[in-house]
Amino acid sequence: MLRLDGYSTGAFGKWHETAAWETSVSGPFDRWPTHQGFDKFYGFIGGETDQWYPLIYDGVTRVSPPKMDNYHFTTDMTNQAINWVKAQQSMTPDKPFFVYYATGAVHAPHYVPKEWADKYQGQFDNGWDQVREATVERQKNMGMIPANTVLPPKPEEIVDWDTLPADERRLFARQAEVFAGFLQQTDYEVDRFVEALEDIGEMDNTLFIYIAGDNGTSAEGGFVGMYNEMTYFNGVTEKVEDLIPLIDEWGGPETFPHMAAGWVVAFDSPFSWT
Repeated sequence: MLRLDGYSTGAFGKWHETAAWETSVSGPFDRWPTHQGFDKFYGFIGGETDQWYPLIYDGVTRVSPPKMDNYHFTTDMTNQAINWVKAQQSMTPDKPFFVYYATGAVHAPHYVPKEWADKYQGQFDNGWDQVREATVERQKNMGMIPANTVLPPKPEEIVDWDTLPADERRLFARQAEVFAGFLQQTDYEVDRFVEALEDIGEMDNTLFIYIAGDNGTSAEGGFVGMYNEMTYFNGVTEKVEDLIPLIDEWGGPETFPHMAAGWVVAFDSPFSWT
C-alpha cells in the first residue's frame, strides 16, 4: 500500500516470510520481498544465518558478502540500508521512503566480535538467579511492570546458580556476555542508521515503529547451551564437558552458539518460563 501511495520501499536483513520450499532458484518468487511490495531487498531468507558468513540475496539473486575488515552481517545490512536511503533521497528527495530493517540479532546464533562481548566481562558472574530478581526490581522502578508484581517461582528444571561448579559458572557467564554484546552491537548499528538520517536532514520527517520480538531469549539452547545450534535440530545433546574448552571461542566464527535456558528464564522476567 505504501508503494502504491508513492513510497520507495526497501527491506534489509532477515526475511522469514517465505516458505522453505520456495527458497531455491526454481522459486516461485511470489513470497519474496521484491514480489511483495519492496523495490529493494538485501538480506537472508529464513529464520537465521551465520552472521560471519551469511547466505545473502540482493532481490532474488544470491550474492557474496562485500569484503571488509572484521565482516559482520549487521554492519553490512546497515551499510546497505544507509546507502539505499541516501541514494533514494538524492535522486528523488520529494519521494518518501519506507525501510523494513530486521536484524539477525538477537536470534541465535549469537555472533559478535570479541571486543563487544568483552565489554560485559564479569557482569553476569552473579548468575541467572540474581539477574532475574534484579531485572524485575529494575522494571518496577522504571514503571514497566506494576509495583506489586510478584516474581513467580523459578522452574524446577533450572539449576540454582550457587550450586554450579566454578567452570560451569564461567561457561554460562560467557554465554550471557556474548548475548549482551550481540545486543549492544545491534543498538550501535541502529544508531548509525539514525545518524545517517540526521545527516541528510530526514530525522524529523521519519516515524520509527519499533518491534521487539522473535524469540531472542528462547530456549533452544537447552540447559547448558550449545556451541553449534544445528545439534538441536538434529537431536544431539551437547554436554558441558564438550563446551568448557570452547569458552574463548564462544560467539566467534568457529561456533554456532546459543545460551543456556537459565539465562532465558532470567532475561524473560517477570515471566516464569521462556
